[in-house]
Amino acid sequence: MSTPLSAAPGPGLSRPDWLASPRVLRTEVLAGLVVALALIPEAISFSIIAGVDPAVGLFTSFTMAVVISVVGGRKAMISAATGAVALVIAPLNREHGLGYLVAAVILAGVFQVILGALGVARLMRFVPRSVMVGFVNALAILIFMAQVPELRDVPWAVYPLVVGGLALMVLFPRVTRVVPAPLVSITVLTVITIAAGIAVPTVGDKGELPSSLPVPGLPDVPFTMETLTTIAPYALAMALVGLMESLMTAKLVDDITDTRSGKTRESIGQGVANIVTGFFGGMGGCAMIGQTMINVRVSGARTRLSTFLAGAFLMVLCVVFGPVVSDIPMAALVAVMVMVSVATFDWHSVAPKTLRRMPPGETLVMASTVIVVVATHNLAIGVVVGSVTAMVIFAKRVAHLANVSGVVDPDGRQVVYSVTGELFFASSNDLVHQFHYKDDPDDVVIDLSATHIWDASSVAALDAIETKYAQLGKKVTITGLNKPSADMHERLAGRLTPH
Repeated sequence: MSTPLSAAPGPGLSRPDWLASPRVLRTEVLAGLVVALALIPEAISFSIIAGVDPAVGLFTSFTMAVVISVVGGRKAMISAATGAVALVIAPLNREHGLGYLVAAVILAGVFQVILGALGVARLMRFVPRSVMVGFVNALAILIFMAQVPELRDVPWAVYPLVVGGLALMVLFPRVTRVVPAPLVSITVLTVITIAAGIAVPTVGDKGELPSSLPVPGLPDVPFTMETLTTIAPYALAMALVGLMESLMTAKLVDDITDTRSGKTRESIGQGVANIVTGFFGGMGGCAMIGQTMINVRVSGARTRLSTFLAGAFLMVLCVVFGPVVSDIPMAALVAVMVMVSVATFDWHSVAPKTLRRMPPGETLVMASTVIVVVATHNLAIGVVVGSVTAMVIFAKRVAHLANVSGVVDPDGRQVVYSVTGELFFASSNDLVHQFHYKDDPDDVVIDLSATHIWDASSVAALDAIETKYAQLGKKVTITGLNKPSADMHERLAGRLTPH
């Protein structure tokens, strides 16, 4: 489990890692500023999806980012208002109002703290690499698709601005990396549009920015059992979707930065952040993958400071510099997100050379994950479908690995069957049919020293074999069981079918 703002040990208090050098501090500050700028239109858009005032989404992004920067388990990851959470809670807001939505956010945070404490993060070990690749590729596609509406039915000037923004982000790093290329692109395009008086869609067109900080308070709902039963299903769904996206994003950042994160701490931290957000009247959120990629991959941030500043700058930009921020052309932010989508996509995974070498099952798992995510716009559903597909393919593959070979003694009085491979529900189904019951001598030995019994289905299969031999008046001896297999066999043998 990682510690907040940790650095190299020394006497007294540990020094924050963002103070390691002026270059690191500069990188973190500028990265936070870029992410804050990119958060504004996204938060407003998600507010519209949830059916709440744009200020609610902006306040949510502020509180989520600031709180998770302290209590989260993954440095440099951005948490804010997200589309997945907005989709889950939108029906509750439509049917019962904002008070119930806020109450559901608080309850979802409680659920996340409980799930985190119970070790839900350990389930991430069951997510195969092919699902992770599909998750990343689907994410890149969704980020790109989210920009398409910003390019429809717009003034012609939007298109050269987007192209110019992309060109700046590609070429500027060749000049210097001191200032993040996305920040340069946003600044240059904003100056051009204002100076030349070019009429294009701006951030201000998305909605009015707040002019004051959020104020804490209790949700405006009756504190009754009826309220609890109304919000609980939505809260649980939000908790599960939020944890799934946050843990997948944390794993992605782990791979990019070649560092480990505290998944349990991250799970609990997401819950704490949502509880705080709820008490400030927010709509709830989770890890924001696109903005995390801007922070980590594009801007090079690596510490908690960038996450904290993303939230802090967001409020400063809205409250203090609202009129200026409102003039930022959406074309500039579209260019940034398009660049993020291109950088996020794992192009190596779809290269013909890679596809030729990859087992067909792995490619199928990756493709199914991408298709489901893109079709549902829900990363959590795609990950679940991809993981289940991988498990089915794995079970089908290893089901054929249980082999039986028999050797009869020279005197013909005994046959020894050696079983190799893993015995579980899929492989044990065919086990019964691999013995020669009528032709075998009266003494049958089944050697299981080269296998392992994993479940009750395997014990039931061995029972069936013994029954078939017993009906022919033949004796079966099972040998070679390792201790776990022997314990399971002793506990279940002869007790799985009624007598």
